[in-house]
Amino acid sequence: MTVARRGRRYGGRVDPLDGLNEEQRRAAEAVRGPVCILAGAGSGKTTTITRRVAQQVRTGAFPANTIMAVTFTDKAAGELRERLAALAVTGVRASTFHAAALRQLRHFAPGRVGRILPSKALMLRQIANRLPAPYRFRPAGDLATEVEWAKNRRITAEEYGEGREPPIPVDLMQRVYTEYERRKQAEGAIDFEDLLELAIRLFEDDADARATFRAQYRAFTVDEYQDVNLLQQTLLDLWLGDRDDLCVVGDDYQSIYAFTGAGPEHLLGVPERFPHALVARLEENYRSTPQVLGLANRLVPELGGAEKTLRATRADGPEPVVRPFASPEDEDAALVAAIRALECPLEEVAILARTNARLTDFEELLHDARIPFQGASLLERDAARRLCRRLERSPAPAGDTVRAAALEDGWLERPPDKLGDREQVRQQDLGRLVTLAAEFEGDASAFVAHLRERFAPGSDGAHGVNLLTFHRAKGLEFEAVFLPRLQAKELPSKQARSDTEVAEERRLLYVGLTRAKRVLWLSWSGKPSPLLRELGVRSGGGTTVDEPWPPEAQRLREWRAERAKTDNVPAYVVFHDSVLRAIAAARPATIGELAQISGVGPAKLERYGDELLALLAA
Repeated sequence: MTVARRGRRYGGRVDPLDGLNEEQRRAAEAVRGPVCILAGAGSGKTTTITRRVAQQVRTGAFPANTIMAVTFTDKAAGELRERLAALAVTGVRASTFHAAALRQLRHFAPGRVGRILPSKALMLRQIANRLPAPYRFRPAGDLATEVEWAKNRRITAEEYGEGREPPIPVDLMQRVYTEYERRKQAEGAIDFEDLLELAIRLFEDDADARATFRAQYRAFTVDEYQDVNLLQQTLLDLWLGDRDDLCVVGDDYQSIYAFTGAGPEHLLGVPERFPHALVARLEENYRSTPQVLGLANRLVPELGGAEKTLRATRADGPEPVVRPFASPEDEDAALVAAIRALECPLEEVAILARTNARLTDFEELLHDARIPFQGASLLERDAARRLCRRLERSPAPAGDTVRAAALEDGWLERPPDKLGDREQVRQQDLGRLVTLAAEFEGDASAFVAHLRERFAPGSDGAHGVNLLTFHRAKGLEFEAVFLPRLQAKELPSKQARSDTEVAEERRLLYVGLTRAKRVLWLSWSGKPSPLLRELGVRSGGGTTVDEPWPPEAQRLREWRAERAKTDNVPAYVVFHDSVLRAIAAARPATIGELAQISGVGPAKLERYGDELLALLAA
């Protein structure tokens, strides 16, 4: 990102407004009253809110120790503190919602804070073990997600059920939820949602605590406001009272956590709640090339909400690759070739998929191609971990033994469509293990050893290609992003049936597109995702905005086709269309001039430079 992160010093102090663009400055200068910052991907939102907090302190609008900045992760809170320290601002309270609630409870009502459960999974696993056989193997994580969804919406166990399609039948899920709450209370324990609920009740019931807190904290900044749920919003309302010194920042286009009870309605509702609020739109993007943003912006008319059309500040790059393949095997081969042709470190490369189960395809692919990877592992997930423990010393034939073990663990040969995400992953993992075992010649113990060798990340896997779901990629950025398997029932997920669910899947695609700095690849085999039509993608690949090729560029294009055929690689591996057009327009006469063109790196200069110059001189 090119936005200045450190302000200019003046008289030994730091100028928080230095280096901001016009809209960022407008937001940072509004040190009082409500401010709503609609921040597009890569537009410098953290820079903007930290500069605004620094400006609040610098101008004397608020002392630092009366400002609270809230976000969703400890890492994000730490970054806020670091950015503020770099601006010579200390004393601002920056924390997560949960950390803030815990601090307030310990100060005002320490007796209400019981033992905090680090995870719901262990207790829910014990409860689930008593469910009827078809359901007792469902991952505790799926049950925990459902409990969290209800608690984040302030739905009690008694109220739970209406209109829900949980990972197990509604009556069983209500039974699990009720028993979870009972056991928790009996053990004197609380979970993270209880922290917020207890803080809400504290401030609702204790007028002195409300008054004391509001006297201490007078201005609030909330990051990632599109991810706020009802529980968090209720606590924020109690912190704020009838005051309006609130700054929220978020992007409704990146609201992708409905499964936790979050939604963009709080962000989009700020102008109605505070008609006098300053609304700033950050649309200058410091992350991606114009070509990447040009494709991502095609989704904007379908995203609804608060329109934001990102404008690039970076130089041109290659056109995104958008193409179908005849089979997954062809798609995989092209993907490997494209990764090998990149001129950036592997840790700057990401492959994104809708589910963890789909990422397993690419674990196998990259391992076989000897390309290091990180971020996903079949062997770390429940299905394979459990099977490997049970069978690592078994002398029985792999095929029948693994199949029997999978059935015992609840594998369904034809699983229903409506499964929780973790159960869907577990079922697909079990199915994959059964298939691999059927193809393996040897006993079960040898099969386990084979799995551990085949699916282990590369030896330097901590520095390889990133394998991530769209959800886990949010907030990250990479030089090259690959979005394979963009086909029907993958994205949107086959579980997304309502308009609301499909809208969130569309936002997932937008998040994936906007992770790319320079190289972006979209591919599929079989029936393409219907979302691709919204990007203007033709049925045969490519997009509907192809420009005619001038004669000089057409000559280069024909040369590229022949060279790609000789090298047995896809044409884009030689040069992307935008690079050929740039070369044709510049007509370089020397290697030095050719090297100045974006997209012509040292490797390509050595490989193709002399041929190109000879062709241009002819």
